[in-house]
Amino acid sequence: MPPTNQSPTNQSQTNPVHSDAAPVDPAGAAAGETPQVLRLTRRLAAPREAVFRAFTEPEAMVQWWGPEGMDVPEIRMDVRVGGGWRTCMRSPAGDLHCVAGVYREISPPERLVMTWAWEGDDGPGRETLVTLEFHDRDGETELVLIHENLASVEAAEKHQMGWTSSFNCLAQYLAENGEQA
Repeated sequence: MPPTNQSPTNQSQTNPVHSDAAPVDPAGAAAGETPQVLRLTRRLAAPREAVFRAFTEPEAMVQWWGPEGMDVPEIRMDVRVGGGWRTCMRSPAGDLHCVAGVYREISPPERLVMTWAWEGDDGPGRETLVTLEFHDRDGETELVLIHENLASVEAAEKHQMGWTSSFNCLAQYLAENGEQA
């Protein structure tokens, strides 16, 4: 997610990718930096089926996706293993931030894994991997995000701010659409 001015309130952790992780492309990392892993956990007052749908149904995702203050003028989702997805988020100033990837694993309502690469003027950026786990906690959902292969500590911090803000939008969407536990 692109950076926001919100300070994160979720539990988070940034750790280097361990040697037993999937191979990474060191070309995307800043000189001397180790690819990073971001882990966020968020408790949502909604059943995990509803939270999973919010990530896999375009008509739901367009209503909350992106950091606070952004809207989503474009969304494309082919929700199947090997299917592609793409979203563009628009800032209040009108700047577009587009990201795309491919679904690697879809296990409703437990797990969603997809690649993630920001689009730039010179093509797609560094490919990272996003894993979302949806755990049932007495009718609520513990959402765990693991975002791997981020290029630097700075990139992990920016994604932490963006994801945290997006999860605030998700919680609001779930509350406003009667998806509470």
